[in-house]
Amino acid sequence: MSTEIRTFIIPDANAEQAQANLSDFLRTVEIQRIDTAYAVDGWRVLVLYGDLKRKEESQQIEAAIAAALNGWRDRIAAQEGVARDIILPDDLVQEIARFAPTTEHELTIIVGGRDLPVPLQGGEIVQVVRSTLDVLID
Repeated sequence: MSTEIRTFIIPDANAEQAQANLSDFLRTVEIQRIDTAYAVDGWRVLVLYGDLKRKEESQQIEAAIAAALNGWRDRIAAQEGVARDIILPDDLVQEIARFAPTTEHELTIIVGGRDLPVPLQGGEIVQVVRSTLDVLID
């Protein structure tokens, strides 16, 4: 999630509306940090935050990719007569869903960073990710 910044001024005079605006805003974001400083005639409030709507959208995309990958690995595991974790471990499914690689090179970077061997079905994995993203974007 990217960090965004917004500033607020809470004047000494008639501070109620400014405080209400700040409170309303804070209820809609994921706060990462708040800094305050007093300047002439009022407080300055700096809010570093993440957008909750974007976070929710990202979580929905990750969940959809993970579900698609789980369905794919269940089918492959059944065909090969092995446990689905042998095809693709659970934690790697989550990592792939998180980063949504759309090329085998991207998949290699994600998997390689965890000191795991690249799955033999790398092309199929990125195709599942691409197909899922295509469905979500349409």
